[in-house]
Amino acid sequence: MDTLFFAHRGSSHKYSENTRAAYLQAIDEGADGIECDVHLSKDGIVVCHHDPTVDRTSDSAGLVAGFTLAQMKAMDFTGVVPSLVPAEYGAENEQLLSLGELFELIEARGKPIGLAIEIKHPSPYGHLLEKGVLQVLAAHGFDLQTGTAGSQGQIAVTLMSFEPNSLRYLARTVSTSLLCQLMTEVNPDYVRQLIDSGDLGRAGVYDVLYRSVPEGIELINAGGAGIIGSGVAWTRANEHLVRRWLEQGLKARIWTVDRPADAQFLVDLGVGELTSNRPAELRKELELS
Repeated sequence: MDTLFFAHRGSSHKYSENTRAAYLQAIDEGADGIECDVHLSKDGIVVCHHDPTVDRTSDSAGLVAGFTLAQMKAMDFTGVVPSLVPAEYGAENEQLLSLGELFELIEARGKPIGLAIEIKHPSPYGHLLEKGVLQVLAAHGFDLQTGTAGSQGQIAVTLMSFEPNSLRYLARTVSTSLLCQLMTEVNPDYVRQLIDSGDLGRAGVYDVLYRSVPEGIELINAGGAGIIGSGVAWTRANEHLVRRWLEQGLKARIWTVDRPADAQFLVDLGVGELTSNRPAELRKELELS
């Protein structure tokens, strides 16, 4: 089938998200692409990790920005999905990867694949995060117009963020056809509750998510992003808008699609890329339906 299946933080149904094992599983089971999230570490390394803290995903606690890469590698990130990691997928201290190490892992497998990099905001380092990502990409042969990277041009890179200002910054040098505006609906009352409770870290994250819809729609309509990156529920609720964008020639990569019914709805809508925690299984289920 023509639909492309991206592995959400790797094949995160089988191994813990954003780990070497999850990425390798995605490649080995035939995913068309890998989605990863990035932050900057204390020593300025772009690391593959979703949350601004390591609390949920490791045996430690604290801000990603407060640890060096070496300190993070000493943590155990395999507990989110407590599966036994085979030896060929790396030891415990090899599961947390820098973005550069993820490129090396993909190169070693030697298969053509997409790499969708989500730039996480708010970041205490501001646009130093984008600069760090672009430096890693440049070191791996990234073409700013076509998105190809890798020694054989076999890696198709796209850049994503909920933060429209991140995409505006990237658009100074990167083709907007490679930029994906992520969007999801957030209750503004929840943001205010987080602020009132003093949970400013989470409030900052949810403020970005809240702004992703009105500012994201404006950005897409202005031609600032060539890829629609909305969630399943938002896509269903705004089918007319997504359909119009697709008719205008934009691409769509919808997340997080784990149910066959959602996948079939999106394929029928004309969505060409689905991000899933279980890409291989979902592909098989659609092919059999």
